[in-house]
Amino acid sequence: MIRLIGYFFGMACVLFLGVAAAVAIYLTGMTKDLPDYEVLASYEPPVATRIHAGNGALMAEYARERRLFLPIQAIPDRVKAAFLSAEDKNFYNHPGVDPFGLGRAVLNNLQNFGSGRRPEGASTITQQVAKNFLLSADQTIDRKVKEAILSFRIEQAYSKDKILELYLNEIFFGLNSYGIAGAALTYFDKSVTELTTAEAAYLAALPKGPNNYHPFRHEKAAIERRDWVIDRMAENGYITQVDADEAKTQPLGVKPRRGSGTVLASEYFSEAVRRQLIERYGDKALYEGGLSVRTSLDPDLQVIARRVLQDGLLDYDERRGFHGVLASIETSPDWALALGKLIAENKVPDLRDVPEWTIAVVLDASAKEVEIGLQSQNGNKTDPERNTGTIAADDMKWAYRDAAGERKVAKGPDGVLKAGDVIYVEALKQGANSYRLRQTPKVQGGLVAMDPNTGRVLAMAGGFSYAQSEFNRATQAMRQPGSSFKPFVYAAALDNGYTPASVVLDGPIEVVSGNQVWRPSNYGEEDGTGPATLRTGIEKSRNQMTVRLAQDMGMDLVAEYAERFGIYDKMAPYLPMALGSGETTVMRMVSAYAVIANGGKQIKPTVIDRIQDRYGKTIFRHEERGCEGCNASEWANQEEPVLVDNREQVLDPMTAYQITTMMEGVVQRGTAAGKIPVKDRPVAGKTGTTNDEKDAWFVGFTPNLVAGLYIGFDTPAPLGRGGTGSGLAAPLFGKFLEAAAKLTPAEKFHVPDGMKFIAVNRKTGMMAFDGEPDTITEAFKPGTGPADVFQVIGEGQYMTQDQILDSSPQAQQAITSGASGLY
Repeated sequence: MIRLIGYFFGMACVLFLGVAAAVAIYLTGMTKDLPDYEVLASYEPPVATRIHAGNGALMAEYARERRLFLPIQAIPDRVKAAFLSAEDKNFYNHPGVDPFGLGRAVLNNLQNFGSGRRPEGASTITQQVAKNFLLSADQTIDRKVKEAILSFRIEQAYSKDKILELYLNEIFFGLNSYGIAGAALTYFDKSVTELTTAEAAYLAALPKGPNNYHPFRHEKAAIERRDWVIDRMAENGYITQVDADEAKTQPLGVKPRRGSGTVLASEYFSEAVRRQLIERYGDKALYEGGLSVRTSLDPDLQVIARRVLQDGLLDYDERRGFHGVLASIETSPDWALALGKLIAENKVPDLRDVPEWTIAVVLDASAKEVEIGLQSQNGNKTDPERNTGTIAADDMKWAYRDAAGERKVAKGPDGVLKAGDVIYVEALKQGANSYRLRQTPKVQGGLVAMDPNTGRVLAMAGGFSYAQSEFNRATQAMRQPGSSFKPFVYAAALDNGYTPASVVLDGPIEVVSGNQVWRPSNYGEEDGTGPATLRTGIEKSRNQMTVRLAQDMGMDLVAEYAERFGIYDKMAPYLPMALGSGETTVMRMVSAYAVIANGGKQIKPTVIDRIQDRYGKTIFRHEERGCEGCNASEWANQEEPVLVDNREQVLDPMTAYQITTMMEGVVQRGTAAGKIPVKDRPVAGKTGTTNDEKDAWFVGFTPNLVAGLYIGFDTPAPLGRGGTGSGLAAPLFGKFLEAAAKLTPAEKFHVPDGMKFIAVNRKTGMMAFDGEPDTITEAFKPGTGPADVFQVIGEGQYMTQDQILDSSPQAQQAITSGASGLY
């Protein structure tokens, strides 16, 4: 008997050794191909890049996986407790694999065998880290064994807090959100530190199956799972039972973020930033690098810029009549469903960045008013709201004219709209449920506002609506600047021996090139008014004078200055270019004017102030000026720090002041007179209108703000009567500056030391006698002054002032004529 027992014992030992050897061989084979767990030490998950306005407000986020990395120290204890209770209550006690949890799972699975229930898992948080970071999600024995081996090794190499940090920042929560910080924003639009116990418990319930606990499709299951997590938190001693009972009474409370930014109308600006980031760092850094970008955007100025440009485009467009409806649908009792379907299928553009507008369907139209049904605001497709309103006849009179605005085609609303027509409307403030008919304008434009001293772009409007068209007309549209280019021709002249009182002939001129003859004319086909000073030439925007001046200087010099100011990369030195016949952008024109406004210092226009990487290290800063003594560790009665201005001086400060005063004349007496209602500070600027009035420009500045805009069709076409820089663009600049001036302090233009001021005759440019009428005080550089004889550039005649007074009436008329043109 003893021998038999010994025999069986021996067999058992041999079998045990054989199994042990087989297990050892199996495990050895498993460990050969294990991934290197040390890569976890350098873990850098894909993190969203966030774009902020100058005041810190969030503008936009860019990410393939919506994730924000949070160190474990920044995650509240109640949030950790929720995940430990839901996933691994023994996390801080086991060595990577929880034997008690494993045994419990095996027992429960045996009891549930054949019941159809999903097998219960026993993976610890460490095992999930091993699977998510280093292994595949295959449901195989080999993978589970590798997972366990890696878990033991990870536990030996890293602290528990580090492992939990990796887990909480990596896991997927649904709705394209990754990591606890991203999930808190996505589901509740709040930071992790603001989460309540109930909210933390719901997020902790999601990793098991985000789709199974969807907050809207499976709300009941989501609440049950959340409550289960809350009970486990109480059971594990993280919260009291009273707290648990109170938390379970709370609704799910999910409020998904509707947008990635909070700054109104910043889409064009954000897109300009995105393009620069891709150009500088590439796609991967933008969508995965976790960059924090502080832009130069001023949200208040941005709202003003957007409103002014939109109102200007709408005003121009509505004066030309109604384009037609967006679509037509059946007006049955289910009109709301039909309208919702039309919007959901993107058959009608939903202008998200024009929140004042609503899509509506005409329910009935009469001679007095239009009854409309409004789109649902809650997004519920099964039981939509059926809100209605009315459009009074007086609130759509502009639509009675045809699309050219030339003739009246309707006498009342019923002649324009009928039941089933889909339109845009805007609520009126003065009456409940009262609306105004709207339409998206065909005309477009771009506006940029900038700090002239730093080049920081403060506001940018690239068109009527980014949702309608993503093309940024402020930075991408290449347009002819027309006469808004002339200040740089005159600046080149003032920088090279001319003065504001120099006289140029304003008269017909022919330029022959081969077999071609070019005869530039002033606006309105004027033949010219005879000799006039440079000041008069720019104030009245005389084309013939500008061409003669450019011809006298030489176009090579004009081209050099245009390139120096950054208007063109390479300008062809042809005379028509002196009238702005080349193509450039609003951004470049505003940047060039900024150089004049700041006294001739070169600036680099920028939409980005600073970029930080995911760790908070600054990797880019726009400010390039040095600061001596700024980093002193203590105060020792030393001098105050001094900013070292290392910008290139591209224009003589005195020249900059002279051309500034001349452009002040444009605003006070010239082509923009009466268009800019700002009286508490000096304003300088220039109108611009291209051939056939296809583009209307105005660019102007104060001592601390420069702005410019143009209006025109994307496919250039005549703007029609009044479609000039004076008629269209200057008034919009005036409205922008009037509102912006309330946000910026009033200052005076800096007068360079050594500048001389001498009274001259407006017509002759010669020194004025005491008591002489029609004079103006001009700024002259040292060593220069009014001419002693009357010299006319472009004619070759020299006359003294006495000779002018004694000359024929025709000559006097040529000199003193006040007729003017605009271009």
